[in-house]
Amino acid sequence: MSHPALTAGAVAVVTGSAGGIGLAAATRFAELGLKLCLADRDASRLASAEDAVKAAAPGADVFSRVTDVSRAEDIEALEAVVRARFGGTDVLMNNAGIQPGSSMFGPSENWHSVLDVNLWGVVNGSRIFAPHMIARGRPGLIINTGSKQGITTPPGDPAYNVSKAGVKAFTEALQHELRNTPGAQISAHLLIPGFVFTELTRNGRIEKPTGAWTPQQTVDFMLESLARGDFYILCPDNDVPRALDERRILWAAGDIVENRPPLSRWHGGYDDAFADFAKRRS
Repeated sequence: MSHPALTAGAVAVVTGSAGGIGLAAATRFAELGLKLCLADRDASRLASAEDAVKAAAPGADVFSRVTDVSRAEDIEALEAVVRARFGGTDVLMNNAGIQPGSSMFGPSENWHSVLDVNLWGVVNGSRIFAPHMIARGRPGLIINTGSKQGITTPPGDPAYNVSKAGVKAFTEALQHELRNTPGAQISAHLLIPGFVFTELTRNGRIEKPTGAWTPQQTVDFMLESLARGDFYILCPDNDVPRALDERRILWAAGDIVENRPPLSRWHGGYDDAFADFAKRRS
């Protein structure tokens, strides 16, 4: 069984689809018979991605549009172009994301670029597309790509964590709004990938690390989760099973409840306590 929006003839838009999870999702949507628009800001890679999707799904109705999701006017134009060509959108995957690296007191440009793409791209995409999707009167999906770093917020890249924590909070609010909107047949979902070998995580490596999943594995898990109706699509990988993810998430929430120092997992005084907590998996 699949989600009712993921049927032949439905229309999907995927941002950040020039590679990685976005390209894998676009390919699977095309293979399922969906009409498709790929969006990314890198024109050369986007053209190659369009060719790859058409090769994987011969006969698929696919086109691409260069789009900078940090610019609301670009997203408005994207929605209008898709509506003019296909009549509207049924599946929106706000997947575009960057990770140039940040530090608390480092360059402000890094903070602005990460928040503009990772957070505002999702906010703008959802707010611009959703009203048209609701008016379409068909089953639909909005899938926003978050991160475990937006939940457990490990030290090392605060701008990225803030952006993905914002995506989580926004998508929760979006789903609440959609389910309380009369006539809306659209649902929102938060994709939370594990360690996935993509351009974003490559770090100069050529071969996939054994602990990482491929983008295709992640998308297959996403489709299975959507068929079940899951909102939180918490993906495992080859290193971290769901049970350990659950303990890490619970420990992070416990920092507040137990009044521990923030990010206590990385606070030297709590090493043994967390190790013991992680072992007691339910």
